[in-house]
Amino acid sequence: MRHLRIGLTGGLGSGKSTVAAHLVSRGLTLVDADAIARELTGPSGGAMASIRTLFGDGVIASDGSLQREHMRALAFGDASARRRLESVLHPIIGVEAQARAAAAPGAVVFDVPLLAESEHWRDRVDRVLVIDCTEATQIARVQSRSQWTEDAARAVIASQAIRSARRAVADAWIFNDGIDLTQLSREVDAILANWQPRPR
Repeated sequence: MRHLRIGLTGGLGSGKSTVAAHLVSRGLTLVDADAIARELTGPSGGAMASIRTLFGDGVIASDGSLQREHMRALAFGDASARRRLESVLHPIIGVEAQARAAAAPGAVVFDVPLLAESEHWRDRVDRVLVIDCTEATQIARVQSRSQWTEDAARAVIASQAIRSARRAVADAWIFNDGIDLTQLSREVDAILANWQPRPR
């Protein structure tokens, strides 16, 4: 029998990475779509030749990696540029994520920021867990941990699925706003206990 596969998603600053780390502490293997994307766009990364062809040398850093700040501004300022970038990255990410999951010894959590926007991810997992919070909380969290401006955070949030669309694809969702880490962990554990197969 195939081990449980959970798709984990949430908007920018929702606390999704915190939940992913907690699931790893419970024995699940993490397959992180963003981490795979960073590998693909690092020096000599598997997506860099295609990205150079599509966008030119202006998005390439001196070490051959993606110039992330420039690409972020381009992608979130131009929807067609973002779609072209995704057309390169998403198929490769999907293949690599599936390969890593197949090699995992047990249950897997896929951390996928754009799961709700994808035509494919819902079919690749058994359950979807959405981490939700208000936009004001998203912006406050992003600004507290990074040098992003409020406008930059809002641009990314606007490019992602709206909260109701993410919740619509969820088998369970947690409102991670106004609760502490202990309560968040309890809620995750309760959902995981409900989803994992019972011993016979």
